[in-house]
Amino acid sequence: MLGLPSPAGGAVERVWFGHDGRILVGLPNGRTYATADMEQWQPDAAQPPAVAPTPDGAVAPEPSAHLVAASTARTIVYAAGRFAWRSEDGGLNWQNLTAYRNQSLLGSDLKDLAVDPADDQRIVAATATGVWYSVDAGLSWQGLNETLPNLPVRRIIAAPSGSRGVRIAVDPGTGEMLRELEWMPGQNAGWLPVKDKQSPTEGELRRTLSSTLNATITAAGAYGEALYAGASDGRLWSSLDSGRTWRLFPALPGSGAVEKLWLDPADRSFALAVLSSSGTAPRVLRTLNAGGYWDDLSANLPEGPAYGVTAERSTGALYLATSRGIFYTMADLRAPAMPSSWQSLSARLPEAPVRDVRLDDDGNLLVAAVDGYGVYAALAPHRLRQPRVVHTFDYSQRAAAPGALLSVLGAKVITAAANQTAAPVLSANEAESQIQVPYEVSGDSLQLVLNAGQGSVVFGLPLQSTAPAVLVDRDGSPMLIDADSGVQLDAMHPAKPGMRVQILMSGLGRVQPDWPTGLPAPLEDAPKVTASMRASLDGAPLEVVRATLAPGYIGYYLVEVQLPEFVDTGASELIIDAAGKASNRVRLYVAQ
Repeated sequence: MLGLPSPAGGAVERVWFGHDGRILVGLPNGRTYATADMEQWQPDAAQPPAVAPTPDGAVAPEPSAHLVAASTARTIVYAAGRFAWRSEDGGLNWQNLTAYRNQSLLGSDLKDLAVDPADDQRIVAATATGVWYSVDAGLSWQGLNETLPNLPVRRIIAAPSGSRGVRIAVDPGTGEMLRELEWMPGQNAGWLPVKDKQSPTEGELRRTLSSTLNATITAAGAYGEALYAGASDGRLWSSLDSGRTWRLFPALPGSGAVEKLWLDPADRSFALAVLSSSGTAPRVLRTLNAGGYWDDLSANLPEGPAYGVTAERSTGALYLATSRGIFYTMADLRAPAMPSSWQSLSARLPEAPVRDVRLDDDGNLLVAAVDGYGVYAALAPHRLRQPRVVHTFDYSQRAAAPGALLSVLGAKVITAAANQTAAPVLSANEAESQIQVPYEVSGDSLQLVLNAGQGSVVFGLPLQSTAPAVLVDRDGSPMLIDADSGVQLDAMHPAKPGMRVQILMSGLGRVQPDWPTGLPAPLEDAPKVTASMRASLDGAPLEVVRATLAPGYIGYYLVEVQLPEFVDTGASELIIDAAGKASNRVRLYVAQ
């Protein structure tokens, strides 16, 4: 995580002020955008100005720094290098404007810096993380990246899961290979390069298979010993023995290049292929017999390229990423049947091509890569047809526990019962409802009977004495709090050795004394968790100071741990264990 002052974007190469006070930026792909209100960006035909010469007599504060003199006062000079600098004596003495713990507040070296010709306090900087703006001579900064279409996403590599952020591949616009980035969630989120690749990228697989199959392979997928490949001319290959033998399916008439393949980890004989050619509608093909035959699911798709596809076979949900946005349909993905018509889901997305689409591991969250604008996520629409019960705190599917908070995705619950005991409905709308499991339930299974207005829906879940979950908010940031100050801990506000850290959790089971279900915990003398509690940071045990219901909250627990005086700095993995059951893994940032 970068710990930036506001959300980051893609790289910006040049930045300058127009005569009318607008800010203009030059992107790596040669495009220019301008903003007058510091919020909305518009394409512009202007070209970047020539780089100004170094002011006479100025001495750069660091090697290779670029110096920019202010127009309003000849003694005011700025410098752009690893950091941003300001000098008030013509460049002899310098003040560092962006250093924080020997790192830049702006996330990377400065590629360019400009000073408003009419106001030497107003400056703007271009970096690999976007465009940054200051109205007080660099004492504070704000990003101007949220509406700048400058994150050229090409693929979603992984959807969010636990402590993992969404991973994407972006086009740097320089002719280089796609770069992999991961979104590091939190109060000051940002994109970081992926450093822990453990398997070949799709690009590497395509290059290998192009040589093996003597064809221009434009899409490839692998899972276990199953390999699938598609070529620029629409041909499709499949292998179930790691490429020792191959089956070829010839190109269908009028088909274009194979853009994307989707494999089912649970069934190596199933795959989806997306084919596109200019001037025609895309084609979505499906195989149920490992590539022996591919049938067409394209139905009423509109004309234009398609780039990605994802599915959930258990429900038959299909999502397609195209130049016209996202399209969605339901089909029988276990039998050779045609889908119903496709419908657009792009009403709330920017008007730009959607380069890829993916469901999270549980099939609850739909993630879309919008070219230039970044990654968007929402509840997957098929959940409104096929409700699912998950843990509220991390949206995972696992066993229930007495007192746990559960969310019903895709249903507005009116009343609920758990093992014939009334369960309070804490909130409800058409997309999601939240209930609390009664503290008094027992046994090894839980039957939830939900009245959703159109009859009852019944869910069966395993029941355990505990099912611990650390609260993770919608941007993926865990609720870890400095016990002394009450500040939420993240990369910008890291924990310190010796600090007491409070963790908001659910699913820790029974408490003592007993507490009524659906009632906020008392502000003083909160009931204590009866389960044995343990905590670890990167595998090293931590002292659990206390574990109680969270005062003033319904169904929340508060666990407080003590960090040792000597602990490694950086991002560490925190796990809470209750009665032998481990929680989701979350990141805790520690700094000296």
